[in-house]
Parts: sequence; C-alpha cells; structure tokens
Amino acid sequence: MPQNIHPTAIIEDGAKISDAANIGPYCCVGSDVIIEDGVTLVSHVHIEGVTTIGENTRVFPFASLGTPPQDLKYGGEKSSLIIGKNNTIREHVTMNPGTEGGDMQTVVGDNCLFMMAAHVAHDCVVGNNVILANNATLAGHVHVGDFAVLGGLSAVHQFVRIGAHAIIGGMSGVESDVIPYGRVKGDRAFLAGLNLIGLERRGFTKQQIRQLQRAFNQLFGDEGTLEERLESVSEGFPNDDLVTSIINFAREKTKFPLCQPRKK
Repeated sequence: MPQNIHPTAIIEDGAKISDAANIGPYCCVGSDVIIEDGVTLVSHVHIEGVTTIGENTRVFPFASLGTPPQDLKYGGEKSSLIIGKNNTIREHVTMNPGTEGGDMQTVVGDNCLFMMAAHVAHDCVVGNNVILANNATLAGHVHVGDFAVLGGLSAVHQFVRIGAHAIIGGMSGVESDVIPYGRVKGDRAFLAGLNLIGLERRGFTKQQIRQLQRAFNQLFGDEGTLEERLESVSEGFPNDDLVTSIINFAREKTKFPLCQPRKK
C-alpha cells in the first residue's frame, strides 16, 4: 500500500489517485474515481461513480460524493460529478452526479466551502468561491453563481438560479431566481435588497454600489411592468457592467420568475 494511502482504506481497481494525494483511514474510493494532486480525504470518506476531485481539495469524515442521484427517474446512466480545486468539503456533505434528464453531470467550481451536511443534488452547477453553510441544500438542476453565499438550513428549489454575489439568509426557502448581488430571506424567501456587506468585502467601490442601488430601486419599483422597468434600466445604465449582468440574468428564460421584494 503506498505511503499516502492508509492501510484501512478500500481502493477499488481502476481508481486513479495522485501520488501527491492523501487518503486517510477507512475511506472507500470507487473504480471510476479520479483524485488529483494535493487532495486530502481525512477519514471515513465515501466516493463512488464517475467522480473527479480537483487539486488541493480537502474532504472531511463521512462525506459521501458521487453516489446515485436521489431522483426516481434516474436509470443508472453513467453520469459524472466534477469537483474543482481548493475546495473544503466538511463532515456529512453529500453531492450527487447528473442525470439523463439534465446535463449528465454535476459541476462544482474552485475555492468553495461546503459546511457540515450541505447537499448538492444532481445536475447542479456551482460556481467559484461559493459558500454553503451548515445544512444548506440545493435541489436538482440549480445553478449558483460565483461568490454566492447560502445561509444555514436554507433550501433552494429545483431549477432555480442564484446569481453571482447573492446571499441567501439562513432557513430561507428559495423558490424563485435570485438576481446577482441580491439579498433574500424568509421562510418563503423574498428579495430584501442588495448584498451590500458582501459587495464591500469583495472590493466593489462605493460608486459601483451606489449605481447598483439606483438600478435596483428602479428595477423593483412600482411603475409599469417588470419588462418595462428592465428596458428602462437597460437604457439608463448602458455602460455599467454590473447592472448589465442583472439585466441579462433577468431576461434569461427559465422555469421560475425572479424573486421579488415583499409587497408593502
């Protein structure tokens, strides 16, 4: 047994494990798994299916990665789970591969933190620098943009999109698309404004934030229809890339409407 693989670990024939990876006690690694340089499986980690773990990712005890999707339509198709670099995957986290009804793959980006018991379901796409706090859960086909933060015990409905730099409050149930830079909260989540603290922490200037706030107030005001307000904001902020990203997000056709502010 190579020095970097604990003698109690069970590694199936065919698994590709970098010599620069570390496999701790009682881990189980399936035959189609690829583990890249610098990966650490602390102990008692279960990985199966067509699963790739990117460089320098650290996986803590009792995480379960690549097991069959929790989807009754899943027929055993050989779909995949792709996890990027420099991720931290804490205890009891679960991630499932894709399905024929989706893109046949679940994709997780780089530099993400998945706290204890977070769940990433089949066919999800998670961007870079995303945080899922304890027990945050993504249903199937959810897309999460870069730098989004999902609070503890939050739950995102299948096919919903979470825009880049958005923040989801703890214990929120998200049933509608959340705009980039948005802040939502509530047992049935509503849009409560912009993620101002997150924007400041990530180095956005005061001028950029003021422009976003002006666009937000106009976009979710009371005048006209949403489509009319989208057109007005688009015309009023033609050279603002941040505002344009919200407009483009809002105009993409999806299964769900935008998450809106609570009516007064």
